[in-house]
Amino acid sequence: MVEHGDIRVVHRGGSKINFRKPVITNDSRFLLCASGESVKVFSTSTEECIHDLRGHTDLVTGVLIKPSNHLQAFSCSADGTVRLWDFTDGILIKVRLLPSIVVCPVLSVSVSSQSAHHTFYFLSLSCTYGEYIASANGLQLEVYFFKKFSLKEDNKKGGKNTFTCVACHPNDDCIATGHEDGKIRLWRNFNHKKEYTYSTLHWHHSAVSSLSFTPEGTNLLSGGIESVLVQWRYNQENQRDFLPRLGAAITHIAVSPDGALYCTSHSDNKITIIQSCVKVSAVIQGLVKGESVGTDLMIDPRSKSLVLNGKPGHLQFYSLQRDKLLYNLDIVQQEYIHESGLQQFEVVKAAFDASGNWLATVEERKQKGAELELNLKLWAFDEQTQSFVLNTTISAPHEAQITGMCFSHATDSQTTMLVSTSKDGHFKAWQLAAQSQTDGPSWSCDFVGAYHGLVPECCSFSADGSLLAVSFQEVVTVWSPASWELLTTLSQPPKAIRNLCFGRLSCSKYLLGTTDSNLLCCWNLLTCSLEWSTSMDVSLLLADPLSENMAAFCCQAGCTDLFVFKPSEPRPLFSQKAVCSGMVTRAVFAPREEMLESCEESSQWLNRSQLYFLTQYMVNNTNRSAVKEKKSAVLNVAMTPFYLLLGKHRQQQQGGDDPQSGVSAERTPLPQGSVAIKELLQTPAHVLPSTSFLCSMFVQSLLISVTDSREESKHAEEEMESEKEEEDSEEEIESSRTRPEQQAAVGGGEAAESAAPAMTKAQVRELRRVKKLDHSWLAGLLDS
Repeated sequence: MVEHGDIRVVHRGGSKINFRKPVITNDSRFLLCASGESVKVFSTSTEECIHDLRGHTDLVTGVLIKPSNHLQAFSCSADGTVRLWDFTDGILIKVRLLPSIVVCPVLSVSVSSQSAHHTFYFLSLSCTYGEYIASANGLQLEVYFFKKFSLKEDNKKGGKNTFTCVACHPNDDCIATGHEDGKIRLWRNFNHKKEYTYSTLHWHHSAVSSLSFTPEGTNLLSGGIESVLVQWRYNQENQRDFLPRLGAAITHIAVSPDGALYCTSHSDNKITIIQSCVKVSAVIQGLVKGESVGTDLMIDPRSKSLVLNGKPGHLQFYSLQRDKLLYNLDIVQQEYIHESGLQQFEVVKAAFDASGNWLATVEERKQKGAELELNLKLWAFDEQTQSFVLNTTISAPHEAQITGMCFSHATDSQTTMLVSTSKDGHFKAWQLAAQSQTDGPSWSCDFVGAYHGLVPECCSFSADGSLLAVSFQEVVTVWSPASWELLTTLSQPPKAIRNLCFGRLSCSKYLLGTTDSNLLCCWNLLTCSLEWSTSMDVSLLLADPLSENMAAFCCQAGCTDLFVFKPSEPRPLFSQKAVCSGMVTRAVFAPREEMLESCEESSQWLNRSQLYFLTQYMVNNTNRSAVKEKKSAVLNVAMTPFYLLLGKHRQQQQGGDDPQSGVSAERTPLPQGSVAIKELLQTPAHVLPSTSFLCSMFVQSLLISVTDSREESKHAEEEMESEKEEEDSEEEIESSRTRPEQQAAVGGGEAAESAAPAMTKAQVRELRRVKKLDHSWLAGLLDS
């Protein structure tokens, strides 16, 4: 039995896996990385997440393999704790609370030198060079201060000397530092009395983001915005190797203890596993978080994955259940150039049709002194490749920026229709043309609409596709897609309408909209009048496609409030103040894999769907019910013919102890349930034959037909054996009656009170007859 408690916001997925430098285990089998409030353990060969180590209550800031046990790892967090994990089994071993110590948000420890008495460690800070090293020896903590290196902010050639990263050589007294001007400096003689010296390496054209020596110190690895891993030969700096086209800027570089694997973290929340700078062996991709999300949050009707902007020019399909990227769809189909200030095509709009067969995307590019470039692309789903393939490209579909786009939701419609609105003052209807003998299906413009020269802002189809609502500033127009006749207009106070949304199911007659004057309005399309309105600054309004529920996010005082309601009811179903900090920019209802059967009234709106939203801080969250497990009491079920048909006793199903264990042990073992009956009860009613048809066949199966004397004699022998068994059974029943009575005299009568009532001979005989009946007709019926 499941008990549902309060609704709370939880982090659902999409945490950064490139936040800190990843760690490769000694055997190179696993990779550990900080991911939000947890530590993820990935397989370096299969790319799968083996364990998700959860326990920290705040951001994990560092991960380190335990030196004395290579099967354990430390993790530190901003919650002030250090935890020790067995990462192979995913078990928490120990927790250390550090109340008086601030856990450093950057912990990247590399061994500098070792001796018989001391072990020195450098704390490699990401932005500034450390001023000391620390050594732990017995019960003493010793701090050694050394010279502070300083460089002028700008050199004579105009380069920038700011430190960006640092790495220590594992054997020699050498420190490598990366700089903002793309140079790498190798510092030596810093521990001697004489002046320090340094040499300079230069290949990167922008800032060096990460440096790392190999375990033997023979090579130095560097990376930056160029998406190229550079391998420098130590003491032979003129010899270097390159691994280009890694897909995104490199943020961290890690090397396995045996030097067999390299690992690079990238700005697109990706980790690349490389075999000794030769080839890429695995790619672990997280949720890509760009500078902004131009598209809405969408759910792919086929894969049920979350779809939104990914890396530049792409849409990403992300599995919410597995917290894993499924694939990227290249929309722009142009090579992205990593150069600041360069304007390139971006995906700004996207929409799926109801069946998931079609995907529409809008890409745009605005260059200085040039007109806006627009492309509308229609993508068809390919069953063979299980991906979308470009079908139609429409250049300059509008003369100005596209403000809204939506498909008709009707799944039974003979034609597929797409509507787009633009700042050029028009909305256009695009229709899928019939497939010709030579060419496949293609899209063309079917209608161009306008209203008094006003600019359309948004559009929405009704659930059955029979109505189209388009907002022109403060006026809502309702059109018939069948004839493109303007049916009615709905006026508003003098402020533009921001969102339009039709109700679903029993609330399909309502149309809701939000305005710049902080109003939430509901119109009744049957009466063409305003049903109700309320003063509310709604930043985002959306409808659950599987129910009548709608969600409204309201931002005030730096926080966002959530209201869930039905358009037909005056009071909200659910409301929560300050559901998150900042403003919710995107949200979507995602269908559940399994519907919740029972739920409290305040959270019934989450029975079919979950609400996912994205804040302005680019954190992916979800609302879900808190589920608590509660053990249920064992129930006694009377011995009836229907019970025998259904199957085993409740004790056998739950595997628990029965208060009547003394009684049930004495009874005849109950028969196994009919698989056909179970399938019948579990089969949806709308796919079963009529009840009259099933009833007649069931009654016929109960009739016993005797064909010859052999069968009659056989039945007579069975009856004699049955009567003999009945006498034995009566003795067993009598004995089972007396035992609970004896137990009741000792234990207070509890077993006697819970015992099932005794059966007569006629009832036992009837049960045996039902048990022997042939119900194979039902299995045959279901198979057909």
